[in-house]
Order: sequence, then structure tokens, then C-alpha cells
Amino acid sequence: MNAVTRRAVMSTAAVSMALSLAACGQAGGDSADSGDKGSSTKIGLLLPENKTARYEALDRPQFEKAVKGACLTCEIVYNNAVSDVVKQKQQFDQLIADGVRVIALDPVDATKAAGWVEEAQGKGVKVLAYDRLIEGADAYVSHDNNKVGELQGEALLAALGAKAASADVVVINGDEKDANAGLFKKGAHTALDEKVGKIAYEASGEWDPKVAGEKMSAAISSVGKDKIDAVYSANDGMAGGIITALENAGIKDIPVGGQDAEIAGIQRIIAGTQTFTIYKSPLELAPKAAELAVDLLMDVPLRAKSETNGVPSILLDPVVVDKKNIKSTVVEEGIYTAADICSSELAEKCTELGLK
Repeated sequence: MNAVTRRAVMSTAAVSMALSLAACGQAGGDSADSGDKGSSTKIGLLLPENKTARYEALDRPQFEKAVKGACLTCEIVYNNAVSDVVKQKQQFDQLIADGVRVIALDPVDATKAAGWVEEAQGKGVKVLAYDRLIEGADAYVSHDNNKVGELQGEALLAALGAKAASADVVVINGDEKDANAGLFKKGAHTALDEKVGKIAYEASGEWDPKVAGEKMSAAISSVGKDKIDAVYSANDGMAGGIITALENAGIKDIPVGGQDAEIAGIQRIIAGTQTFTIYKSPLELAPKAAELAVDLLMDVPLRAKSETNGVPSILLDPVVVDKKNIKSTVVEEGIYTAADICSSELAEKCTELGLK
């Protein structure tokens, strides 16, 4: 999204937020402190883990800012499950006990969370599935996760070029308990299958850089260090562990992809050890989630444009980021500044890319 488009999006968002603010002020008043669940203006946000930097650095602050911009009387109650589904269920139940009327939930385990949704709805609490689809949720907002995987696979093919048809590719997927991981995997295989020589090794890295590095080391032992032509990594965090394993084995200059546009991933792209990432703009995702959360709170028609498995949905477009468009994406959108990205070690390469 360029600067002009971004301003247009923000302007449109401001109008819709103003409408929500008026409604929220009328219905909410000072009732948040009244202890009456029916008139509470509490909105919960539950994120799944903190190994992936985006959740604390981007999603949480953007969601909180957007909700407060839409509803002055709203109180946001936040927790992170640190990858523990039992902990997240406790957090979910506590939100209901504390009178939260809408919960934006990014589940550790979407299958288990479907049962939680049913329980919550039975108590008059609405659930917004944030970034991961939950069956039966009241609404869902995410980027198009199947498309994320397709873009990752296509970017890997582009990086391989003419070598793709004979290439041996290692695939390190996300956590199998994560519904999104399955969509990324499906999309990647749609792009890669029958277009590369073969998938020489495939395993789950469990969204953990250490585990992903161990799986990469196992792949090197299994396939042979001289026979690996590219690596698909489902996200940037795991790509970091994978690249360390490759470097330790003396493997250089092969395409490695990722996802999430983490600052470490962007820095590796500049350094040349990572080839690309996928950017899912929190400037789009979190405000859209906030918009739907306020709609649910106010019990007004949802501004959802589609359905996913019967759940009213907003699906946003992801973007491939490589050296050529770092400036026009994550820098121009204000996610990172050039100073954030360009350490002293990267100063020369940043200058070559026009990052100042």
C-alpha cells in the first residue's frame, strides 16, 4: 500500500470510526463501571504467543489504538497465551467472568476454540476470530491465508528461476495445531507442486526458531548439504533458525522465504541471507478487527464483505516484500523507520537500497 492509498484508507476508516464513536457513546455512557454485563463496553483481545514479534510489537498496539479511536468509553482487556492453550482458555473464561461482551480471539488451537465460542455465545458474549478462523465465530478478520502460502511459493519459484524445475526444496511448515498453518501449507503446495524438482524434506517447525533450526539440520543430514536448492519457511521467526542451521553447515546463497515482515526478517533480506517475506499490514488488519469488534459490541450490521465457512469475514490482501519494495511497504506505512532497520552493519546496503 503506497502513501496515497494509505491516506485514503485511513480517511475512510476515520469516517466509519466516527460513526461507531457516536453509537458507542450513546450506548456505553459510564456503564463500563456499573458491573452490568449487558451495558459493559469491555472488549477483550487474546493473542496466541509471543515468539512471533508482530503480536506484541504491531497487532496489540494497533488494535488498542483503533478501538479507543472508535469508542472512547471502551476498555480493552488484553492477554497473551504464550503458546499455552490451557492458559488461553483460562484467560477466555476470565474475560467472560469480568463482563467482557466481545472477545477478539487469535486462538492457539482453533479447533478447541470452537467449543469456547459456543459457550461464550450461550452467555451473551460475541467472539471475533482474529487472524485465525474459528468455526461458529460471530465474525472473522484476517489476511487471505491461502494466498499467503501461494505468494510464498511463487516468490520461491521466482527466486529459483530456471533452476526451479530441477530444484530440491525443503519445506518447514508452521504448527500443525494452527489452522492458518494448514492454509499456508496448502497454498505453498499449490504453487510449488509439479513446478519444482521435488519436495526433498518436509516437517513442522512449530512456529519455534529453535525447532525449525533442528528440523533444518535434520533435512541437511537427510538430503545432503550440496543437494538443497531452496527452503520454504512458513514465517520469519523460523527462517532465522533455519538460516543459522544453513550457515552452520556452510550452505550459502540459496533462496529462503518467510512471512510476517518481522524486523529481523527485513534485516536478513537486506543482508542477503533471506530472500523475501510476506507483509500482512497491521495498519489494515488490526483496525478492521477493531471495526468489527465495535460493530459486534453495538449490535449493528457488520461491515464484513464475504463469508468463510458461514462466518461473516473480511479477508485482506498480503504482499510479498523483498529488497525492491522494503521502502514502499513497511517503511512508508510507518511500521519501521530506516533507523530501526539499518544497523551499522547494514548501513552500506541500506544506502544502496535508498533506505535513509
